Amino acid sequence: MILVEKKRIQHIPVLHIVKQKQFSDRMPLVVFLHGFTSTKERNMHYAYLFAEKGFRVIMPEAKYHGTRGKGLTENELGFRFWEIVITSIEELSMIKEELVGEGLVDPARIGVAGTSMGGITTLGAMAKYDWITAGVSLMGNPAFEEFALWQLNEIEKRNVKIGLSQEQISSLLNQLKQYDLSQQPEKLNKRPLLFWHGKLDPVVPYQSAYHFYEQNRKSYEGTEGLFEFISDENAGHNVSNAGVEASANWFEKHI
Repeated sequence: MILVEKKRIQHIPVLHIVKQKQFSDRMPLVVFLHGFTSTKERNMHYAYLFAEKGFRVIMPEAKYHGTRGKGLTENELGFRFWEIVITSIEELSMIKEELVGEGLVDPARIGVAGTSMGGITTLGAMAKYDWITAGVSLMGNPAFEEFALWQLNEIEKRNVKIGLSQEQISSLLNQLKQYDLSQQPEKLNKRPLLFWHGKLDPVVPYQSAYHFYEQNRKSYEGTEGLFEFISDENAGHNVSNAGVEASANWFEKHI
């Protein structure tokens, strides 16, 4: 039987999913991060598959989302996008420290994955933390600075007022650099990383993630199967069943 527990890790609401018979065991961990305007509960199919394969799964609620919501409109949330991403990256460390401290997680076997904003967060976390064993980015983007500029350009096209001065924009871009994997790909250090992306994605452009993959394949030479990219010719901004299964198989193989 697989258990689903609602709990808090420090101030962070999470879902904790694990096989009942392994509830108190020291286990490998997968943290799964949901997308923009989504909630932790809407990604239970991932958690079920990961738990079936013997992982302890933690699904945190992102800031301003779900049970942490503040009644913000989608536009208002959009202006806080990078605040949410950075907060989630920082909170990953709290989640890991608490679970390792409780003896529930093997610190040498930790995976992080996410969809869309969660995939972006995963890639930023891999730039920041060397303790992440393996990652899966579903519709993510490793080029934080470039993506932030693209977002600003898209907002301007819609004639929406950004409400940020040039100094504030520069400050944000400067802050993003420390999490920008495209500017420091050596931080991967040949750790297993899987990308899944639909070629027709209008929300997080496919080309940026694929360009990063192409640019960095050579650094994984001699480590067959640790750095992979699955392209879906027909998918937009929605992960296929095959993508979900590939994520679970990736962690089973590499953690």
